[in-house]
Amino acid sequence: MRAPVLSAEELERLLAENFPEAFNDASGLAVVDVWHGGARVRQSLGTNTTRPGGTVSGPVIMALADVGIYVAILASVGWVPLAVTTNLNINFFKKPTPGVLIADCRLLKLGKRLAVGQAEIRCEAKPGLVAHATATYSIPPGR
Repeated sequence: MRAPVLSAEELERLLAENFPEAFNDASGLAVVDVWHGGARVRQSLGTNTTRPGGTVSGPVIMALADVGIYVAILASVGWVPLAVTTNLNINFFKKPTPGVLIADCRLLKLGKRLAVGQAEIRCEAKPGLVAHATATYSIPPGR
């Protein structure tokens, strides 16, 4: 197995520098682990992420999937901040409780210009899959 190009610590620093609106002390996002072809990302949830009924809003779960797969790509190819999501599909399986969500992400295909990945989202406190997402990213030339 190949080592990641960037470590979890390097990615957290670069993401905080380049995307301060999303990666800051108050965001609750953390890169837990990375490897070539995958990543684990954690989202601590605050009261601003819940919706009526005491569950986590769908856009928060979708964002976690998107960020997790993006981190898996960066860990595998290096710092390419202009890699962009071109497609994201998500299936919601069960209502998550507020607390902490974990996204386990892996790349299904990593080419020169496109990457396809999947994210499995779980509640830290409850067993079972909350959501499953697949996404395609365009990677700019010259990486």
